[in-house]
Order: sequence, then C-alpha cells, then structure tokens
Amino acid sequence: MKVTQEQLPDSQVGLQIEIPATTTQQTYDKVLRKLMQSANIPGFRRGKVPKQIFLQRVGSTQVKAAALEELVQAAVDDAIAQEKIEALGNYKLVSTFEELISQYQPGQPLTVNASVDVPPRVTLETYTGLTSKAEEVLYDADQVDEILEQQRSSRATLVPIEDRPAAMGDVAIVDFVGQIEQEEGDFAPFEGGKAEDFQLDIKPGSFIEGFVEGIVGMALDDVKEVTVTFPSDYPQADLAGKPAKFEITLKDLKEKELPELDDEFAQEVSEFETMEALKESLEERYKTEAKDKTEANQRESILNALVEHLDAEIPETLVRREVNHLVSQAAVQLSQQGIDVNKLLTPEIIENMRERSRPDAVDRLRRTLALGEVAKHESIALEADAVTQRMEDMLAEVKDPQAVDQERLKEVVTEELLQDKILTWLLENNTVELVPEGSLASEEDEEAVVASSTSDSESESTTDKTIEVEASPVEADEAEDKVGA
Repeated sequence: MKVTQEQLPDSQVGLQIEIPATTTQQTYDKVLRKLMQSANIPGFRRGKVPKQIFLQRVGSTQVKAAALEELVQAAVDDAIAQEKIEALGNYKLVSTFEELISQYQPGQPLTVNASVDVPPRVTLETYTGLTSKAEEVLYDADQVDEILEQQRSSRATLVPIEDRPAAMGDVAIVDFVGQIEQEEGDFAPFEGGKAEDFQLDIKPGSFIEGFVEGIVGMALDDVKEVTVTFPSDYPQADLAGKPAKFEITLKDLKEKELPELDDEFAQEVSEFETMEALKESLEERYKTEAKDKTEANQRESILNALVEHLDAEIPETLVRREVNHLVSQAAVQLSQQGIDVNKLLTPEIIENMRERSRPDAVDRLRRTLALGEVAKHESIALEADAVTQRMEDMLAEVKDPQAVDQERLKEVVTEELLQDKILTWLLENNTVELVPEGSLASEEDEEAVVASSTSDSESESTTDKTIEVEASPVEADEAEDKVGA
C-alpha cells in the first residue's frame, strides 16, 4: 500500500493512501457475505438469500457504505503502522464520506485522503536567563488581632439599648423601604429594596454608603428618610450609580458586649489552652501563608515568562481532552456542593462550558509543554520512591483508601511532583525580582486603562455592558467559626 505523508498545521499529518484494487474487492466481498449471513428476508432461510435478491432488498449503496467504512478504517490503521506515525485520536477524512462512496468501485484502486493528529510540535527558544517580577506577600501582625476581634464580635452578647440613640458599633433591627430614581426624576420601588426586621451591624462598609451612617443618631421607633447613591460598580446593573432613598424604621437597638481575650476564650474558639498559644499558632499560620503565597507568585511569574518563549502547535485532540477534563472537574465541584448536575447541565450548558473552558485548556497545555521541554533538556526526572511516599502520605489521610483510583492518584502525584521539581530548577537558574504586594496589579490596571482609552478613541461608537445579577444590599460575611493552626 502506497502512502504519502504531508505535514499540516496544528500538529497534523496528512495521509494520501492508495488502496489496491484487490483490497477494495476483498473487503467488499467479505462485508457482503457477512451482511447476507445475518439478513432476515421473508421467504428465505437466514444465510440462504441469493446475492441479487439481497442487493435488491438492501440496496447496493448500503453495502458499499458498510464496506467502505471498514476499508477506510483498516487502510488508515495500516498506513499509521506502516509509516510509524504516533497518532492521537481518530482520523479525519479530507473528502466527505458520500464523495468516497461515489468514487468507490470494488475491484478498482481507491485513493483516500485523511489527516491525523500527532504529538505537539514544540520549540522552546530559551529557558535560562529569564527575568520577571513577582509580588512579595509579607506577614501582617494585624491579621492576628483582626481574626481575634472577628471571633469576639461573633460571640458577643447583645444587650438591649433604650436610653440612648444608635451609634457606630451597635446592632440595629430595622424595617426599610427603598425607592430608586427614575429617568423622569421621580422615585419608584425596586426589587430587593424592602425588608422587615432586618438586622445589621452599624459599621462602615456593612451596607450601601450612607445607609448605615443615616441610622446613627436615631432613637427607638424613629422613622427617617435617608438618601444614598448606589456604587457605580454595584452588581445589580439597573441600580448601579443611581440615587435612591430609603425610609428606615428603627425597631430595636442593641450593643455588643465582647468577651475577654483570655485563656477561656482561647479554649472556646480553638484547641489551645492559652491565649498565648493561640496567638503564637495564628502568627505562625499567617507567616507560613505569606511565604507560600510569595513562592506561588514567584512560580507563576517564572512560568509566564517561560511560556512567552514557547512556540507550539497543539493538536485539536489534546485541546478537546483538556476541555473535557476541565468541564468534568467543574461538574464534580458542583456535585460536591449538593447540586444535581444531571438536571442542571443540559447539552446546551455543557457546550457553553466547553467554549468558555477552551482558552484555559490551551493555556494549561502550553504550560505543560513548556515545562516538559525544560525537563527533557535538563534531564529532570523523579525518583520512584518520591512518588510512592507521596501517595502513601495522601492515602493515610483518606477514610477509605480502597475507594481511591490508584492509577489516577499516581498520575496526579507524578505530575505534581515533577512540576514542582522543574519550577524549583527554573527559579534557581533564572531571576525573579520581588516587588511590593499590589504593585503589579496596579501596573496591569494602568495598562488596561491606557488600552481602553486607545480603543475608545479609535472606536466610532461604544456599547454599554451590564451585568445582570439578582442582588440586594447584604451584610458583610461573618468571621470563621473556629480559628487555630
């Protein structure tokens, strides 16, 4: 069988396969016999139907289609084996199947043109001498005081107030009715703008700016109208940036009586016996978190710098696999949250998830390929003992180790440890400058503003973008229930 190869874009190989006349006839005869033996035609015993009658009943085109399907599959498989091609996934015909049926004549040569995906064609220009910047996350001693104050606040005793007006730090129970300004200038009620017996902390940031401040000074049973303006970035687009007014009734008022930060408190909120031990544990925890975040920033930074020097053709087969993996991960996470994914994930939603996951899938593949090139050039490999030990450590933390897919676990652990080893090598052999936390984000924001301004100036018109989110003002999240190491 004569096979001609052609290198195609996106890491594909084109195959022109010339199938001999004897093969086209033999395959047709074999498929015809198989179909005739299994045919159930009234008036004839199974396997005893005359050829001409069978073809009249079934149709010669259907027989040719069945023979051609087997012929093409065998031809492509043989061509891949003959040419020693490392194919990924199935083949793809250049011409349509219908066109091949019209060309196929048993006993005559047949030329089939197909393409197959092959491993990515990768070139890494350089992986040493790289320079990048990463934000350094420093330990903030105030974090310990903040988490302890949150715990104190969440365990405070609420004491009724009757002899003074509301003040910052109190807890208020209010009824409110809100109205939003319309285009005509009048005010009208809006969804989510009304509540009864609503409890909120009287502190800055717990509600729309001006709302909480308006409660300060109110006495029990007072009714007051407060004027506010919704933030321009408010998630409910039809309210963002608009003036509003709220009629507020103060129904109850309480002040927080905070517990003492003593050993008894430490025992209540953690496994530690003393406040000193709890503070030391929290300090160590936040120091470790700061160090880990800095290291993660360094690794992300050098990896981004590395990928900039990667030239890779990634076959569609690998992209689809990675997309499906990401969608599967998302489905598992939803399921773990108690969501019935079988009802939620319709075919349309799944396809939409695939579309949105595609850029991430390509990015992940590019990173993996870049790291793989470094490992190949520097002969970076893992010791089997390291993988085994890591697996044993992970299984020791699982309630039912027998339920774990050992092969999948080994695959994940190997990938994790190898990536860690490659990134460590990259950090040791390149330069990552540590800069203050938040500085790189500020640079990105400035670049985005410049890009946006340039785009706006070049555009003849702009289109408003809104985010439709069903939302209403809510209190800030409460603190964690337990703290500790």
